[in-house]
Amino acid sequence: MTDADYPATPDDVRDRLDLTNQLLHRVLAEVSKTPSTHAIFVDAGYVYAAAGLLVTGTEDRRSFDLDSGGLIEAFIEQARTIFADSRLLRVYWYDGARRRIHTTEQQSIAELPDVKVRLGNLNANNQQKGVDSLIRTDLESLARHRAISDAALVGGDEDLVSAVEAAQGYGARVHLWGIEAGEGRNQAEPLLWEVDSQRTFDLDFCRPYVTRRPVTTYEDEGPAPSREDVRFVGAQVAAAWLAAKGRESLVDLMPGHPYLPGSVDQDLLVEAERLLQHSLRGHAPLRRALRDGFWQHLQAQF
Repeated sequence: MTDADYPATPDDVRDRLDLTNQLLHRVLAEVSKTPSTHAIFVDAGYVYAAAGLLVTGTEDRRSFDLDSGGLIEAFIEQARTIFADSRLLRVYWYDGARRRIHTTEQQSIAELPDVKVRLGNLNANNQQKGVDSLIRTDLESLARHRAISDAALVGGDEDLVSAVEAAQGYGARVHLWGIEAGEGRNQAEPLLWEVDSQRTFDLDFCRPYVTRRPVTTYEDEGPAPSREDVRFVGAQVAAAWLAAKGRESLVDLMPGHPYLPGSVDQDLLVEAERLLQHSLRGHAPLRRALRDGFWQHLQAQF
């Protein structure tokens, strides 16, 4: 007969219990040494719209500049205070782009330490597509692999509810951060109901990071310039842009044709209006002619 054929004695049971307790203590000791980890998930479309409206009164990105780097650092500082005993994994910055090609601004954000830029698509109406699914994928994956214990989610879309539920299903806590709305709410109620906590950033918090772009007005304007005149000015601005930025910037810009990054498009408009001494706001055909002239010059140099 083997030892397994004999019934366990009280001493055997006691020894096995002691061994099990020792193993449990070791596991708990290792867990206690492992720091909690948090990540910040930012829906850039929500931030631009909410912060722009709160500070400047408009959601149009072309009307203001957002200090993305400064705002991201402010979010990180908030997280350091709220999750005092936790370490930052990284900040995820979700935005849209034509053909998912980084704009100049998005490239600069991607170069920031501890920041990961994730791009959805941008349709013809400048609407983000696929951003919510990216947030859900990242939130669920990080929670499933126990890479984070807490997630700070900056957004307001109801479609994010499934992302919250997925992360919570794996034991992560999700904290919804929002930007103060002038009237009503800018975050979906079902999203507010699902999260573990809520925090709202007010005007004083947002104001340092949002700056309205100056709009030049031209008094006693005469007749509108012709399309050919505007197209010629577009080419002039393109030549100056290329001389200042260099051919390496041209290589980055060309794949986005016929669309221009928002910052480039705004600079083109402002400089063209200065040269023409005439506002092109509200003149869609002239704006198209301006972009045509800009692109035609660049394509001739490519």
